[in-house]
Amino acid sequence: MARRPRNASAAHRARPASQRRRRRSGGKGGLPVWRALAAVFVICALGVAGVLVSIARDLPDTSSLAEVERASTIAFVDHRGRLIARRGSAHGHEVSVEDLPPYLVDAVLAVEDRRFYSHPGIDVIGLSRAMIANIRAGHIVQGGSTLTQQLAKNLFLSPERTWRRKIQEMMLAFWLESRFTKDEILELYLNRVYFGGGAWGVEAASLRYFGKPASDVTLGEAALLAGLLKAPSRYSPVNDAARAAARATVVLDLMRQTGRITERERIAAASTPIRVSRGASSPGAQYFIDWIAQSVREIAGPRHGDLVVRTTLDVDAQRAAEAALDGVLGDAELASGAGEGALVSLAHDGAVRAMVGGRSYIRSQFNRAILARRQPGSAFKPFVYASAFEAGLTPDDIRNDRPVRVGDWEPENYNGTYRGEMTLREAFARSSNSVAVQIAEETGRGHVARLARRLGVESPMRVDRSLALGAYEVTPLELAGAYAPFANGGFRVSPFGITAIETVEGDILFETPPPADRRVLDQRTAARMQDLLRAAAVWGTGRNAAVPGLEIGGKTGTTNEFRDAWFAGYGADLVTVVWAGNDDNAPTDHATGGGPPARIFGAFMGAAPRHGLASGHERPEAPVAPPRAVAEATPVTRPVADEAGPEADPDPIGAFLAGLGGPDSQ
Repeated sequence: MARRPRNASAAHRARPASQRRRRRSGGKGGLPVWRALAAVFVICALGVAGVLVSIARDLPDTSSLAEVERASTIAFVDHRGRLIARRGSAHGHEVSVEDLPPYLVDAVLAVEDRRFYSHPGIDVIGLSRAMIANIRAGHIVQGGSTLTQQLAKNLFLSPERTWRRKIQEMMLAFWLESRFTKDEILELYLNRVYFGGGAWGVEAASLRYFGKPASDVTLGEAALLAGLLKAPSRYSPVNDAARAAARATVVLDLMRQTGRITERERIAAASTPIRVSRGASSPGAQYFIDWIAQSVREIAGPRHGDLVVRTTLDVDAQRAAEAALDGVLGDAELASGAGEGALVSLAHDGAVRAMVGGRSYIRSQFNRAILARRQPGSAFKPFVYASAFEAGLTPDDIRNDRPVRVGDWEPENYNGTYRGEMTLREAFARSSNSVAVQIAEETGRGHVARLARRLGVESPMRVDRSLALGAYEVTPLELAGAYAPFANGGFRVSPFGITAIETVEGDILFETPPPADRRVLDQRTAARMQDLLRAAAVWGTGRNAAVPGLEIGGKTGTTNEFRDAWFAGYGADLVTVVWAGNDDNAPTDHATGGGPPARIFGAFMGAAPRHGLASGHERPEAPVAPPRAVAEATPVTRPVADEAGPEADPDPIGAFLAGLGGPDSQ
């Protein structure tokens, strides 16, 4: 047996170094480490190349780059011919960089791509900075896309946010940079990017918001346009003037920081008022446009050219409506827990002059004026009293305001208060549930329902004992149409928003015929109802709706647990209905029809034009309540304090972007 060396480590050191390295590297048949790493790198490179080839195969066709896809546009104008909105892909004519003010180009580059003229399509510095910021925040707070990448995405790719689409975006960015000069890429971008309001391209956007070509914009206007690119709808001066102003100020600050303008120029631009085109200054009108747009498509067909739709809307009345709704519901004390609202106002022939479907179109496109179905409560009582007058009763007839019982049902007055004997006029003005139920039972529920149908209530009604208190659902637009006969002398109307549809050459494709004179109330009943509605607005539950110098009439409505509050009435040439409540049907903080809705009505009627909103179709003159009846309507006793609060001061919203820098019964 061979003897083992005493000192094994010494024997190991005696071996040649090459043998020791071979032993450490895995023996006679092993590969060096660097060879293994090289093999892994080659395999990974081939894999990445295969993925890139696969992604490249799915790249879209770029042969149509020079073509601008243009859909037909529809211009909506109000009844005076003023632009309300433009729908469709509105493209302006192509502009070159040389034709634009240098500060407009600088504004876009300052906010979108500061190193545009130095990077090859991908900004490694900007991308790294964005990645670090996103890692620190734990979520995406910055984007690293260059202007060239944005152009590639807008021209060729879908908006989905995946790694595959991001890689395609980078590939297309390199392709664009290899084929076009920087100025050509910038022109392609400015002529195709979306600026909101249906405007594609800087020329269309300048015409849309300022009514002038892009070559004539001021520094402040250029900053506003550049600020739109981040989020066109969010920063649009049409949707939120204050936010648009703040965003434009940010753009000016960035231009100053990057040396594109001086401090003096920044201050001068921030101090110069920016006037947004008045046709584009009524964001809430989009609810109205949504309402009639479907009818336009059905009438004109799918392959129509550019159109002009002449509507019934009045821009001035629309602005007043939006300001009134936001002014009251934006005040927590006045809103009394009502988070949303709707307003619709008609001429006496049913032409819609104003429509507000909610407090903010940008936050919610749900049109509460035509889609929200809510119980009208006491706002239904005019139909009860009109049916009673048709049956022979008069406003001066006496009924006892006392607890009543119909079978096992015992409706109560608001706060459980009863006042004994009173005229029907006073019972209506004070919104007595007891008297309303009594005369509905006397007249007949069927007769009440038939009269409501005759006047325009089309929603299903339960002809039961709760009918007199409005225990069914109706929309604000529907209720406004049904109230119109009380204001126009007894004629039924069908609310409408389109008067004509024309081609841009002036050829008429459609014209709304004048409404038929369909009398649904005799003149005596109409006059008696005007007597009652005036009493409710002058000294009854609706007195918060009063407008100095304007004769109005109307009725409040409040439902169980204060879930819905209404005021429906008329004044001058308009019939107006206001609803306030919460979208989830949650109870308000005791908001009644005599509270937020009456105040909104009063603010709107006080600010809306007094002339020029009348029906375009002549009808017999509406009856006027006899002066004697009005004088007798005022009772000796003063209204109790808890029926309605003090008259609210209207709080209308100011002009857009002037510069940068009371309860009734249930």
